Amino acid sequence: MKLKKYEQNPILSPNAANDWESLVVTNPGAYYKDGTYYLLYRAAGDDAEHYIHFGLAESKDGYHFERVSDKPVLSPSPDGPDAGCVEDARIVEFDDQFYVTYAYRPFPPGRYWEFGPDEVLSFDVGEHAPSVLKKNTANSGLLISKDLRTYQRLGRITQSRLDNRDVIIFPEKINDQYYMLHRPKEWIGEEYGCEYPGIWISWSDDLMEWRHDKLLLKGEYDWERKIGGSTPPLRTDEGWLTLYHGVDDEGIYRVGVFLLDLADPTKVIARAPHFIMEPEHDYEWEGFYKGCVFPTGNVIVEDTLYVYYGGADKYVGVATCPVQEILDFVKKYPV
Repeated sequence: MKLKKYEQNPILSPNAANDWESLVVTNPGAYYKDGTYYLLYRAAGDDAEHYIHFGLAESKDGYHFERVSDKPVLSPSPDGPDAGCVEDARIVEFDDQFYVTYAYRPFPPGRYWEFGPDEVLSFDVGEHAPSVLKKNTANSGLLISKDLRTYQRLGRITQSRLDNRDVIIFPEKINDQYYMLHRPKEWIGEEYGCEYPGIWISWSDDLMEWRHDKLLLKGEYDWERKIGGSTPPLRTDEGWLTLYHGVDDEGIYRVGVFLLDLADPTKVIARAPHFIMEPEHDYEWEGFYKGCVFPTGNVIVEDTLYVYYGGADKYVGVATCPVQEILDFVKKYPV
């Protein structure tokens, strides 16, 4: 089973008319509400520092999107912990308000595709500066918004010393707790139960303090070494339908699927050993990360799953499938 990619992908591309999105438009958070599809996408211009912003686009059919403004809806703060970049949004909603997790850095990452693996710009911040500044470490924060156009920053929701991205909140409380997927890169080795970074699940009673952690998944198949969460879990009658990404020994990003128990999301009830999407086309190979499909948003509308993803760290694509088809596929592989 494979997701069906839209024949007219990419659905969003860099826009030369706007300096802040002239080089990169990728990795969108997605939401569907009252007949409108929303994409909160990552954007960057052709500056040496590579500052990263959020733009917003809307659609009535899930395929043809229009930008809502020629300016970002959110940019790095002038003097806060996310002064370098805001990127890779994941969107859920509580009480008619959007809650958006996002990755950030204190300084811009620089033109990372010209560096070595996992390298970013570093800055001379002094001997006594905390490690997050010395290493320009990526953390994850939480935003709230009424309209996806204006935001309040609530601050960091991951441990300060960890490089922790792919932070994704479940879209509802379960047993009076909030649940979150995350991927701390430093939690590897015998004491953590995984040789490479894996997907962890945490729970909290207030969305900000996450005091409980459990290793949920680690790489097991030849197409995945390190893995991470991709999109917010979606409630179905069969369980929490959850997509994730796997990276192989050659650095190629592919997409997998698993199901979590509705009443206890710390329990994996099914996991497919085969990927459901991989890089195939020019817009997934010819960019700033060659060979990458990276979903960050998904929605179910009627009986169709829409998956929105970044291609090669440069473009936005969409792929779809009937919801029942992907459920029947993953249920073939109970855990």
